[in-house]
Amino acid sequence: MFYNFGGMKMKLQNIDIKERMDHYNVPGLSLTLIENFQISKAECYGLLEDGTTRKVDSSSIFNACSVSKFLTSMLVIKLSEQGILNIDEDVNKVLLTWKVPDTGFTKNTKVTLRNLLSHQSGIVDPDGSFNVFNIIDGTPSIVEILEGRTPYNNIPIEVRYEPESDFQYSDAGFCVIQQVLEDVTKKSFKELVNDFIFEPLKMKNSSLEYTLSETIRADFSCGHNKNGERVNGKYPIYPYPAASGLWTTPSDLAILVIDLMNSLKGKSEIGISKKQAKTMFTSQGCMKWTGLGIFLDRVDKEIEISSLGWGVGFQCMMVAYPYLGAGLVIMINSDLGVHQLKGIIGEVYHSLSLSK
Repeated sequence: MFYNFGGMKMKLQNIDIKERMDHYNVPGLSLTLIENFQISKAECYGLLEDGTTRKVDSSSIFNACSVSKFLTSMLVIKLSEQGILNIDEDVNKVLLTWKVPDTGFTKNTKVTLRNLLSHQSGIVDPDGSFNVFNIIDGTPSIVEILEGRTPYNNIPIEVRYEPESDFQYSDAGFCVIQQVLEDVTKKSFKELVNDFIFEPLKMKNSSLEYTLSETIRADFSCGHNKNGERVNGKYPIYPYPAASGLWTTPSDLAILVIDLMNSLKGKSEIGISKKQAKTMFTSQGCMKWTGLGIFLDRVDKEIEISSLGWGVGFQCMMVAYPYLGAGLVIMINSDLGVHQLKGIIGEVYHSLSLSK
């Protein structure tokens, strides 16, 4: 490995964030910079809810959407570190309340946590599935979702191609991961995250919510559409937390990123080893840009890891350079209707400058 553990400085250059927020009709934005393996700066702009005086601050909580998958991956790696999970084992050997149906595609390669985490399990999300919580439809169990017995997914989940032969981004795959975790440990996903991630790292502004009570809504951001208008329900909830259930702040997410970085130096607070951390950002299966729950790239010969979130009313991005101790987490309370890198998040990302 030719990387050095040299702390780097990260700056935002030539960007007027307030002006760009106005341009994109973004009510609120929060970002955190990581430098030298620690949080160096937290910047907050705008409002939690359009038409109010509720300002975004460093404790304001946003919907992380699919960045939840990074959190889930860290949990899986932690439990595999303890020998509770084997990421290369056929998941049907440990699943108790549901089994991956045998469709013939798994004759040679089984569905494992490794190929589920890298979206190469052969599972494909049905069209129109995995929408936000609807109080009329109620809160489903993960088994009901996998069996196709809810409006969130009305088609049974099964393997549609040979595992590790192709990449198909899948929320359903992370539902399978959640069921594995719960079946093996006999604990809820929420309990596992609290015990192994949130509490050890003191991520006090992070939660996995099925519903939002009035008592905590003061810190929560509302979701908005591309015109800056509040979305229906104001606080979109996804009833499948391992895939999309995380509500958090950029600073709390940065704490999780820093722990992954520190694991490379044997200093992880949650107990992830250097070997396991490197597994997360090693190319998996048939796609060199896919790690475990994260995506990979190289910038100036240094590895870059990232995770993107996009859902009803929200977009966000985590990007980090683990061997350089640098990174950025940015969250907005608006769905711009375009890929994150084609909106304000992309403009902030492209304004980043790394230096010694």
